[in-house]
Amino acid sequence: MTLHLLKLCVGANGVEDLAHHQATRWQGRPRHITRMWPKREDELLKGGSIFWIFKGLVLARQRITALEAVRGDDGVDRCALILDPALVRTEAQPRRAFQGWRYLDPKDAPADLPEGRGHEDPLPPALARALAEMGLR
Repeated sequence: MTLHLLKLCVGANGVEDLAHHQATRWQGRPRHITRMWPKREDELLKGGSIFWIFKGLVLARQRITALEAVRGDDGVDRCALILDPALVRTEAQPRRAFQGWRYLDPKDAPADLPEGRGHEDPLPPALARALAEMGLR
């Protein structure tokens, strides 16, 4: 079974900002470093994605292609989630803030935006959140 991760996107204001950050920092091989190694690694690597939350809304996802052990400058071992460079926009889905990451069951994941809508300017966060809460994504 496939499983996904849900993560707050800290330090980026939106999907384009995250894409720019990943392109400049990781030179085409984006990754996210996390303290904890996912215990359900096999399920994540069967097509799982990391769903990014921006200002209280899930707006994009990236497929997780691999997990790699990395050691920080402080000598602590961590997990690098190796990500597909393609950021796929999703329907807006409201989510509350939390620390770290959470597993996300595929049935609870927001759908990808239909073809041709992936590069539209996003709605203002408050409006997108209100529409999503009403089921009018």
